[in-house]
Amino acid sequence: MQMKSRRPSETDLSLDAHWDYVNRIEGECVLKLLSDQLYWFCELGSCLSSELVDRVHAPYTWTVRQAVEHCVDAERIFGDRMLRIAAGDTTNLPAWDENAYANARFGLGNIGHLISELGFLRQANLVLLGRLIPSAWDNVGRVDSHPITTRGIAWLAAAHVQHHFEIIEQRCEIAPQRAPM
Repeated sequence: MQMKSRRPSETDLSLDAHWDYVNRIEGECVLKLLSDQLYWFCELGSCLSSELVDRVHAPYTWTVRQAVEHCVDAERIFGDRMLRIAAGDTTNLPAWDENAYANARFGLGNIGHLISELGFLRQANLVLLGRLIPSAWDNVGRVDSHPITTRGIAWLAAAHVQHHFEIIEQRCEIAPQRAPM
């Protein structure tokens, strides 16, 4: 019997862009990955000065603060999608315009508050995933007419944060510890 939070198979993700993200992360259990990233959130946040978070680092067009805001927004959207797909909701869920959200700049607050919000959202998503029956992980929904499972969304959430946090580390020339020793 395969574990419910196992790596995705070809039926869990349908877009090459999603596979590109997911194939860059290691591990066999998405619950462990999602949980372990909570440590990274805190460590990364503690390395970011106000000088670093509000500067645009070429070739990027978002500030680090906007990139973290984007991760917060995405985590909230991933959570909604996981809930709806796990519940068997067959509504074709809409895509979202990440640039419109970033340009809205409604979350411009203390970077520590944004990191905390990301952590709270991640914890809520972990609680949701932890209470799902095994078959709910295999439920297939549609996002922008593309099929994806609850499992696929969970793996995409982990991969998405990793993608953006690695860019932030590179941009700011920081190397926070990613997991407890």
